Amino acid sequence: MSKLVHWQPMSEMLSLRDAMNRLFEDSWVSNREWSNVPVAWTEPSLDVYETTDTLVVKAAIPGVKPEDVEITVKGNYLAISGETKEETESQDKNYLRRESRVGTFSRMIELPNELQSDKADAKFENGVLTITFPKAEQLKPKKIQVKAVESNGQSRN
Repeated sequence: MSKLVHWQPMSEMLSLRDAMNRLFEDSWVSNREWSNVPVAWTEPSLDVYETTDTLVVKAAIPGVKPEDVEITVKGNYLAISGETKEETESQDKNYLRRESRVGTFSRMIELPNELQSDKADAKFENGVLTITFPKAEQLKPKKIQVKAVESNGQSRN
């Protein structure tokens, strides 16, 4: 006599999900430990926000000296690039893990039109580069006064 087995598709889906999780963990997470070579640094993270009068770009670039950073504005594009240098090796160090970022980095973003890039200001403090662009008058918000209209169509002040 045959035994009837109840099919449970959700349990099979969970096993597929577990298999995919293992695949990604094996491929991306655990393989980072295969080498003591420092992690390449290609793009610093950015925060970009605006105030009433300015547009501000903040780049996190720890371990970089201000003289090793280059800022270029061409048209509507801002480019931030530079290099972090590796400290000189000494023979008495035996690294167990090495994750310091070294090498060149660059980041390019598009800026809104009508910024006054010739009046931009850049400051570097505690590993954070802050670039402030004044907005042109066309970009600044303008308040428009609302006038009340009388019933005869005349406006009053």
